[in-house]
Amino acid sequence: MLDEGLIVGADGRPVAADAAYVPGMFVWFHRELPDEVPVPFDVDVVYRDEHIVVADKPHFLATTPRGSHVAETALARLRRELGIESLTAAHRLDRLTAGLVLFTVRAEERGAYQSLFRDRLVRKEYEAVAPYRGSLALPRTVRSRIEKERGVPAAREVPGEPNAVTLVERLEHRDGRARYRLLPRTGQTHQLRVHMNALGVPILGDPLYPVVTGPVPAGDFRRPLQLLARVLEFTDPVTGHSHSFVSGRTLGAWSAYDNCADQ
Repeated sequence: MLDEGLIVGADGRPVAADAAYVPGMFVWFHRELPDEVPVPFDVDVVYRDEHIVVADKPHFLATTPRGSHVAETALARLRRELGIESLTAAHRLDRLTAGLVLFTVRAEERGAYQSLFRDRLVRKEYEAVAPYRGSLALPRTVRSRIEKERGVPAAREVPGEPNAVTLVERLEHRDGRARYRLLPRTGQTHQLRVHMNALGVPILGDPLYPVVTGPVPAGDFRRPLQLLARVLEFTDPVTGHSHSFVSGRTLGAWSAYDNCADQ
């Protein structure tokens, strides 16, 4: 790799194969990426200024590089399309979840925006389509303790002090299905999916709850998880402006899930 000039120093120039060792020196190289199946849906930019970018992510597209998803991620696409190499996600949505994601433009301001999510200063509203149960009294606040083990696909509820809180409301129902509004007060992994499953109304298209059916095969875009990050509201920690963003996406299962391909 040295002979091929693939290892570079802090100045971005290739490190010579006969370069002297320098204690504490940092070098970088880019690993070769495997071919990825393109996700055939666009990332829409909802808002952009000199500090932030708010994007409306489609189902099946990861937010940031992870595992086998590197180039086919919202972050990689936006860096290419907007020409902002310093762009970074302030939080993350699951690959199977669609909706609003906040990105930061300047590295020195990243911590201020990330702290909004850490300190629960962001109002997040989700929408989901799941089975209708007339006996399920809503609205209600669901509280439980959720744990997610590394290497295990699904999270689980365990005894102990609650670390996950979600307000669940039913907006409307028809034909055995209902549209729900989900207002998370915390941000545990798979929290909304776990809580909806615990209520006996697992979100349509979920490959993990109530039963793990395995990962969604690459290139299979037929049955998106019917979960949408619909609203994102916060006071900008840098400018002081109040922001309220609404996703332009809809959940196809509300009209015809069996033929759903609507993003």
